[in-house]
Amino acid sequence: KGNGMIGNIYSMGLALQALEATRRFYAPREWDCAQAFSVVYAHHYQQPMAMAQVLPALLGSSYLDVAGLDCAATEDMSPRRETPLPPMLGTHAPIQVHYSISNTLQGKHFHYSTSVTVPSGSTLLQVMEVAAEEKPQTFSFQTEQTSWGPYVTSIHGLAASTDDRTYWQFLSAGDALDEGVGTYKPRDGEHIQAVFSTY
Repeated sequence: KGNGMIGNIYSMGLALQALEATRRFYAPREWDCAQAFSVVYAHHYQQPMAMAQVLPALLGSSYLDVAGLDCAATEDMSPRRETPLPPMLGTHAPIQVHYSISNTLQGKHFHYSTSVTVPSGSTLLQVMEVAAEEKPQTFSFQTEQTSWGPYVTSIHGLAASTDDRTYWQFLSAGDALDEGVGTYKPRDGEHIQAVFSTY
């Protein structure tokens, strides 16, 4: 993408590793390393899998370098925290998030919208939970836990299927979210759409 994003925030770590490890094969074309890393620096990674994939790239190496590690040379080293953790913030002001679900692919088509109030800093998953609590017949959903965090498998009783190549896609202003529901934090007044989609 033009802003330095390679795929989405979850694919950035492996993409940066691959580009760095194969840099000599891209000559004379160069990729904008600084722009890509600015995306990584600006993002607050929370998922362990995403951190594990981006950390080697930040250290200028890749998973391919593991075979050449000298563990004896590092056994006396211990991790040190350079900066203290920020103080825990108190209560967060409430925000309003507009949330809609729609299906025009399978079975009976539907489109439902609601607005929910959540504390600022809430994740999209928390927005969905509030919507489901307030209107369970309409906004009920199911997730499964993955190494990348919660994955939405079903909304309004309509389940995604690898056989049918369907999934629930989450959009803001028509653009796919770069993060999952467990880490994405909507802004006040933002409209999040869950659209039953195919790939």
